[in-house]
Amino acid sequence: MNESQIDLAHTVALGSIGDEDQRAVAEILDTDDSVLRAAFTQEVQQTREALALAATTVAVPPPPALRDRLLAAIATDQAPPSTIHHSHTAFHHGNGRSASPVRD
Repeated sequence: MNESQIDLAHTVALGSIGDEDQRAVAEILDTDDSVLRAAFTQEVQQTREALALAATTVAVPPPPALRDRLLAAIATDQAPPSTIHHSHTAFHHGNGRSASPVRD
């Protein structure tokens, strides 16, 4: 299967298929290529199973100490200061761009 056919299988599994895609699915399912038909059907089924599994997942709150550890790590992070040197250059009329580049 090519990438387009895989995308089409995912669209079928999601149930969000339009008229044009329905014709493409019909072509795949009506093809004489039994390997393509089987691969397409398997991709749809595997995608549906993955979606069903994802739908059963439950969000778990993070451990209470995680927030404190993250805030402490952020507080001790000494990122280098970012400086922008402003130049007093003329602007080109009409496009608002500086005549020379601004350097960091």
